[in-house]
Amino acid sequence: MHEVLRGHCDPQFDKVAEALADEIVTGGEVGAAIAIDIDGETVVDMWGGHADAAKTVPWSEDTIVNVWSSTKTVTALAGLMLIDRGLVDAAAPVATYWPEFAANGKQHIEFRHLMSHMSGLSGWDQPVVIEDVFDWERSTSALAAQAPWWEPGTASGYHALTYGHLIGEVLRRVTGTTLKEFVRDEIAGPLGADFQIGAQPGDADRIAEIVPATEPLDLPPMDQWPEPMLKTFTGPAPDPAVANTDAWRAADIGGANGHGNARSLARILSSISLGGTVDGVRLLGPDTIAKIFEVQSDGPDLVLANHPLKFGLGLGLPQRESIPFVPEGRICFWGGWGGSWETMNPDRRATVAYVMNKMGPGIEGSGRTSRYFTLIYEALS
Repeated sequence: MHEVLRGHCDPQFDKVAEALADEIVTGGEVGAAIAIDIDGETVVDMWGGHADAAKTVPWSEDTIVNVWSSTKTVTALAGLMLIDRGLVDAAAPVATYWPEFAANGKQHIEFRHLMSHMSGLSGWDQPVVIEDVFDWERSTSALAAQAPWWEPGTASGYHALTYGHLIGEVLRRVTGTTLKEFVRDEIAGPLGADFQIGAQPGDADRIAEIVPATEPLDLPPMDQWPEPMLKTFTGPAPDPAVANTDAWRAADIGGANGHGNARSLARILSSISLGGTVDGVRLLGPDTIAKIFEVQSDGPDLVLANHPLKFGLGLGLPQRESIPFVPEGRICFWGGWGGSWETMNPDRRATVAYVMNKMGPGIEGSGRTSRYFTLIYEALS
């Protein structure tokens, strides 16, 4: 393996290691990690680069980083576990579990609509600031009170920051625990996975610094944005530097403030690829995993610049036009702002996770995401 990398990499994936090393050496990456689990064995667990923008602190084995929307893969898993345990019916109205949610014409929105970004609640009505998002009671009450921004169930509109609040409040109503507690006690803890929603103060010295992208997103001018897109990305407007603050790390934001590394995400998400059970810890049954691959929406996403997206129950499904580096087949996935990405492949019993701290431009992954995953799938095939 290349001298700038640490960890291990099965020779099958040597080209992936070369690509990661090249991006670190040439400055595409500041710090990053890739992990691949096949059939319950970690065949790749490699990392390199630096945890800080000034490149003074090496990225180490136990470095963790804010993974933005890759958090949603774990939040979706929590939602699937509620379904698997019979606590929630995917087709039941959200108001069955959260009565206040029925306000303003939302009485027919189903739990599956929350899971698959179809509820019409992709952001908060103005006025809203990021501090409101940190306040669970205030932010969930606001979502319960507001009207949907498009007809629920008719199209996806990416629930950028609201995803974890919506699923998390249903989870809180049926289990009595918060989303971050559920992830700690029912997912990460039993699996021994170094992942958490938010981050404990004691972990501050091992959290990699988020480095915002230097290139602008390739988006149309704001005056051409679809209305749900404009409302979502101004309600509230995201600033990547917020991830480096204590207030962000203290919050419960199941859409965006998960902290972990590639190893922990691959461990957790291998539950989907391995039939629901990892080392004797059962998170899901095969019938629930099958539901992930039932198409919920397939078409232009009203928030992500009308890019065509296909969602199953809680996760993305292959869409070569928008996401060419995810091949066709029984694969589910999602990623995070700036480029982090995870894919789960039950037919290959393979799980892949990539995390980094230097953000790239792009809505669905970055050029680096595409480079690594193209090589990974060439090696897998």
